[in-house]
Amino acid sequence: MKTLDEIDRRIINGLQGGFPICPAPYAAAAKDIGIDEATLLIRLQRLLADGLLSRFGPMYHAERLGGALTLAAMAVPEDRFDAVAGQVNGHGEVAHNYAREHELNMWFVLATEEPERIAEVIAEIEAETGLTVFNMPKKEEFFIGLRFEV
Repeated sequence: MKTLDEIDRRIINGLQGGFPICPAPYAAAAKDIGIDEATLLIRLQRLLADGLLSRFGPMYHAERLGGALTLAAMAVPEDRFDAVAGQVNGHGEVAHNYAREHELNMWFVLATEEPERIAEVIAEIEAETGLTVFNMPKKEEFFIGLRFEV
């Protein structure tokens, strides 16, 4: 298993709270972290390639952009979990996917450009996997400042 060193930790912790909006955002972010821009770029690429980061990029509010999002869950047989995760994650609309200790053991978020695409993606996943997808759209939105300090 790959490990994080102190600079990796500073990068991950430092970039969770936002990213500079300026002509040279990587240089500004690197300065705040205490490294140079080239080091930041190399390390971000390595963290992604090593799987220590699953993605690096902005979080968009799909609904404000005319799209939609929903939380979905599935009951996946343990012996098929990895294969089904690969099928689910193969859809570009899947924002993230995670395992839970529950009868519904796979949970994922779908974010689409058009609201009707939610039902289409759910139908595609059900057809590919042969499993039911439970759609749980939000009724009310709450902001929770989620951070994962490493």
